[in-house]
Formats: sequence, structure tokens, C-alpha cells
Amino acid sequence: MGLLTEVLLLPAAPLRGTAWVLRQVVAEAERQYYDPAVVHRELAGLVAAFEAGELDESEFDRREDELLARLENRMRPQ
Repeated sequence: MGLLTEVLLLPAAPLRGTAWVLRQVVAEAERQYYDPAVVHRELAGLVAAFEAGELDESEFDRREDELLARLENRMRPQ
């Protein structure tokens, strides 16, 4: 039965392959987006920009909250 299924699904192979690649790309993008080392570097850059006067307090708070939410999402069990 498995061989027959594979033969019948053969025309859809390019589509299945594309879907697999897209799943891998999304997984890697999420891994990088939620990587704690990346978030910590972005937080450090944010603090440096705030201390240099490049950001006002409300913009700093908004972006800091976004970064901390990313860290929190990473720490939450899935």
C-alpha cells in the first residue's frame, strides 16, 4: 500500500518538497528570532541608543517590552 500511495502522490512531490523547505525556513527564522543571545545583543544596543539620546523614553520602553516578550516566549514550554 505504501508504494501505491507514493506513486499516486508523485505528481505532488514538488509541492510537498516546497512545503517542507518552507517549514524548515520558518523554523530557522523562529529559532533565530527567539535566540536569547540575539535578544540580549539587541537589548544592549537599545540601551546604548537610549543612553546616547537616539531614542526617547516611550520608544525605548516599547521596544524593550517587545524584546522582553520575545525572551519570555522562548522560555515558555511549548
